Amino acid sequence: MAARRTDAEIDRLYQLPLAEFTAARHALAKSGRADVKTLEKPTVPAWAVNQLYWHERTTYDALIEAAEAQRRAHKAVLTGRAGDLREPGNVHDQAVEAALKATLGLLAREGHAVTDATRQAILTTVRALPVSEAPGRLTRTQQPGGFEMLAGLREAATPFSPKKAAHAARPAPRSSKKRSAGETAAHAVAVAKARAQVEEAIRKLRPIEQAARREEFEAARAAREAEKAERQVAQARDAYEAAREALEEAEACVPATIRARDAAGRRAEQAGAALETARAAVRAAEDRLASLGRTPR
Repeated sequence: MAARRTDAEIDRLYQLPLAEFTAARHALAKSGRADVKTLEKPTVPAWAVNQLYWHERTTYDALIEAAEAQRRAHKAVLTGRAGDLREPGNVHDQAVEAALKATLGLLAREGHAVTDATRQAILTTVRALPVSEAPGRLTRTQQPGGFEMLAGLREAATPFSPKKAAHAARPAPRSSKKRSAGETAAHAVAVAKARAQVEEAIRKLRPIEQAARREEFEAARAAREAEKAERQVAQARDAYEAAREALEEAEACVPATIRARDAAGRRAEQAGAALETARAAVRAAEDRLASLGRTPR
């Protein structure tokens, strides 16, 4: 029960405005498990995608469903089964665009600046979903697995060969007595056509894979640059906040310092007046003493 309660509290932590994360994490750590202190504060792009999960679940679920359908289609092709990659790819692209639009809207509504770097990092992350990190608790930009994600399937699957595929698709031979010459010729044409189609599909797939790798590399580099810039902005913001707090403390001390100065000035004036009074009394006493000394004998 306690673990479930803490998990729910952690979920709420990742739903808070980003500026409140650190203070809320410390408060949660004091009231619960100490390991909560190790929870990493999300970057702005990661936080924005988390909000998509928490506040736009329909859009998020559609994205995940489209991504999984696309992966199944790639898996089918890579293991030698027939499959259409275009349709699931188009559906996934549309889901990514919808998720990107919704996430940027959530980010803008919370008052965050939507820079090109932030937009690219969000796009990279939504293209990578689903990932191993818990949904709604992302802490940094995710990188798409893409074709690299399916590399293991390439190794595990039986090597794809157009000849083997055509042979596997060939129906069991009938008795030569029952097969006419026309049927044999038609079958040979069908096999040749199927083989040519498979070879053409493979030929077209290679440049697509290469282009996808280039795009993923560029997206990863842009995401790294975005995170670096974001860290620099956060450091500058922290320095600014520290300087502002120091200024406020100094300004708060000014009235008290002025009051102390004025009070000291008044005390000095009072002391000076008292000194003059005392000096006048001394002079009067001396004059009286002197006059007594001049009294005739």
